[in-house]
Amino acid sequence: MKIEKICILGGGTAGWMTAAGLAQKFAHTNMDIVLVESEQIGTVGVGEATLPHIRFFNNTLGIDEAEFMRATKATFKMGIEFRDWGRIGDRYIHPFGDYGKPINGVPFYHYWNRQRLDGDRTRLDDYSYPIIASELGRFRIPDTDLSKIESTFGYAYQFDSSLYAKFLRRFAEGKGVRRIEGKVVDVKTDPETGHVTTLQTETGKTIESELFIDCSGFRGILIEQTLKSGYEDWSEWLPCNRAIAIPTTSAGPLMPFTRATAHKAGWQWRIPLQHRTGNGIVYWNEHISDSEARDLLLSNIDGEALASPNQLYFQTGKRNVIWNKNVVAIGLSAGFLEPLESTSIYLIQEGITALLELFPDKYFRASDASEYNAKMNLYFERVRDFLLLHYIATERDDSPMWQYFRQMTLPDSLQEKLDAWNSRGHIIKYEFGAFLPPSWVAVMVGQGLLPARYDQRVDSMSDTELRATLAAMKTEVGIAAQNTSHHQAFLEQYGAAISKADA
Repeated sequence: MKIEKICILGGGTAGWMTAAGLAQKFAHTNMDIVLVESEQIGTVGVGEATLPHIRFFNNTLGIDEAEFMRATKATFKMGIEFRDWGRIGDRYIHPFGDYGKPINGVPFYHYWNRQRLDGDRTRLDDYSYPIIASELGRFRIPDTDLSKIESTFGYAYQFDSSLYAKFLRRFAEGKGVRRIEGKVVDVKTDPETGHVTTLQTETGKTIESELFIDCSGFRGILIEQTLKSGYEDWSEWLPCNRAIAIPTTSAGPLMPFTRATAHKAGWQWRIPLQHRTGNGIVYWNEHISDSEARDLLLSNIDGEALASPNQLYFQTGKRNVIWNKNVVAIGLSAGFLEPLESTSIYLIQEGITALLELFPDKYFRASDASEYNAKMNLYFERVRDFLLLHYIATERDDSPMWQYFRQMTLPDSLQEKLDAWNSRGHIIKYEFGAFLPPSWVAVMVGQGLLPARYDQRVDSMSDTELRATLAAMKTEVGIAAQNTSHHQAFLEQYGAAISKADA
């Protein structure tokens, strides 16, 4: 009863990541994997920033990092810079790393918070190596010596997602995946089980399979149009529903971070790649028109436009059922959460990983699908809560959108985290979820949400010792960051920089 045929509907980042992951998993078996896509149907293709999890996906495939970065024209990413979120004029970086180092088993930020409550105004950021290095435009691979401050961070990439899809296509086809060109115009299901059995293209080609992966994007051809899985609308909490993207020429040094700047009815992204800069605006159309959003975006970009603005429409939320019968939805067909924290590719990766862990046989046991759906629901919900945190941890009330968030009733899961933080600086930890405690600390402190107390174990340290310890940490971070290579220089030294001819 082993599954021997898999069909992936749709290419793009989701389709080819899925194909590559499955091809690697079943490399030494008789598994027949086909991917059906049509050149007539474009992909969204604007997601260019990632989380550190992508490194583990690439490593699992055995991909050479420098080769991948040249092929996708990528830069390194140590975090995300947020501007004008807590208050207009504010800025902070959400780093992919920790603040200082734990002392006696207590997270470092508690020691900082005690000193802050005593009147000290040193930024928490000053104790974070990835933040200071990012502000200086510098980068290095984390040190393997865990005693060094340069080991206390991770990193991700900023790349051209269309080039990443092509890179993975070459990898997957090299592992035996077959690509079928064609637009699917009909889907057949078994009248008894309701399982999808065949796809038919407009040229009359029929594709039979046992397991179908729906990577058809927002349309959800199999998971929604065929199986009617339903959609859980999260517009109540994440109401931004449109985006406009535009690439521009590079301007200024290549910074190792993505930027997200808040506006009156949404926010704007800036993602530096080696050969260009990705820009876009995410907005709520109830409070700003498409033309106003386009003008706002174009008035706040660096460099010259390389293409016309690309208009996108979406509704935040997820499928009620992501694995339904013999169809698993991965990517936009499973759900969409705005790209504020670069989570789209992360959710694709988690969908693939969970499928490999719970890979079915021809019986398609309901327990496997239930576990998969429960796990993916948690991933989506916890990303939703983290994104929503950015909108509600703010003093802004200068526009109807910000006033809406100030009056919002929060999901219980987010309210519990806020209550624990506000009262005593405690971060409730998750077993599953993209963001570790330092990420929550970064956004809450960065946007002015400061706890009233700290972990009482910190009081075992005297005032004099506390001041000396924090001063030494700040000095260590500053020296380490100053001794780090500039980002562009590191790309060249590492062999990850593209040639001028390919720029």
